[in-house]
Amino acid sequence: MAMNFDQARQNMVENQVRPWEVLDGRVLDVLGRVRREDFVAPEHRQLAFADLCLPIGHGEVMMKPVMEGRVLQTLALKPEEQVLEIGTGSGFLTACLASLSAHVTSVDIHADFTAAAGARLQAAGINNVQLATGEAVDTWQPQGSFDAVVVTGAVYRIPDRFLSWLKPGGRLLAIRGESPVQQVMLLTSEGNGRYREESVLETDLPYLAHAEPPRRFVF
Repeated sequence: MAMNFDQARQNMVENQVRPWEVLDGRVLDVLGRVRREDFVAPEHRQLAFADLCLPIGHGEVMMKPVMEGRVLQTLALKPEEQVLEIGTGSGFLTACLASLSAHVTSVDIHADFTAAAGARLQAAGINNVQLATGEAVDTWQPQGSFDAVVVTGAVYRIPDRFLSWLKPGGRLLAIRGESPVQQVMLLTSEGNGRYREESVLETDLPYLAHAEPPRRFVF
């Protein structure tokens, strides 16, 4: 029997995401509308709503739906805000961010991710996104500053350059620490180079390129 994707999507929202303390109505609405099944690899389409991290290539994964919900809720985006996403991946979170804000700039180191995400976003009718291919930890530089910066891969330490891209009062969400116990962190700019830090929850995700922990030599 063919899978009812609309029903599966609503079940995901009500039975997975909402019980994970995601109660923001705008976030739940977006997760219920954006067709997650269109942003996964064809061979994983039947698993689009499972409580799993799905592989997307290059050793990267798509976050679990519950994690995506918590990330979006923690950011508390406003319709007029400008967002930078570091790590486009499949483009699904990009689509959700774009649905909650005025504009999203999204960068990924893998050109094939950028191309595939662009096609998926266009097919979904989402046109308030600018995609770029680049290495964000050390070299790529955006134009302008942002109300929110979202880092979708883990980092051992948050690069100072990421924080420099925030507007005054802006916030940065990143997965920081050493696998297998990483923390989803929200840093809010308080001006004069000071940031208020809040630990949201624990997780374990692949690292961004060039953001891994330092190698330890064992004798």
